[in-house]
Amino acid sequence: MTDSQKIKTPTLSAEDIIDFLRDNPKFLQQNPEACDFLTPPKNDDKKVTDFQSFMIERLKDDKEKVIETTQNIVENVRSNMNNQQRIHKVILRLLEARNFEEFIHIITMDMSSMLDTDISVLVIESNGQDIPHIMTNGIRVLPEGTIDKWMNGQSVLLQENITGIEAIFGGGANLVQSQALLRVDISMDTPPAILAFGSRDPLMFQDGQATDQVSFLARVVERAFRNWLNIPR
Repeated sequence: MTDSQKIKTPTLSAEDIIDFLRDNPKFLQQNPEACDFLTPPKNDDKKVTDFQSFMIERLKDDKEKVIETTQNIVENVRSNMNNQQRIHKVILRLLEARNFEEFIHIITMDMSSMLDTDISVLVIESNGQDIPHIMTNGIRVLPEGTIDKWMNGQSVLLQENITGIEAIFGGGANLVQSQALLRVDISMDTPPAILAFGSRDPLMFQDGQATDQVSFLARVVERAFRNWLNIPR
């Protein structure tokens, strides 16, 4: 291929660019990053438009975005620390239980207020013979297979904007608008169980939230159960 046959890349003249900008007056507004490649002119006697004010406004917007992002990060960190402190207090309270009845009372009564939720329930599956929807020492009993169906293979389930499940929360179900279900596997020889928290705040528990802290709480409850009931793992 000769030089004359080579395809030449068309070049744009200043007039072409001006014509383009004249036909597209919102180009810089829609593509503000283009200003990063420009050297803004200074005002002179010819009254040339100064781009500095535009760039200053853009810097202000960028600063506000950075401040907003930083505030969100700080709030998330503060919230995580508060949740961690609550979890630690609950665990210490569980370790202070003097008997099994007090241990159950902490789970079903004290734990909800300590974690700033409205209700906490321990749900255990029956062996197929027990009558569901009854309370036994603060423990709610459900038919066999229910928990596996609800959890669908997950160890933690967070749900927002819901209507509380009566089988879990009983008379308090109408109050619950978000919930956290934590699977509790006490041992290979005991039926599956869940530790359930309900809140009237529809956004307190949301899918996608970190679950490491509540998962740790569930593991502590499992081990405490085995100790109190003298059940091997």
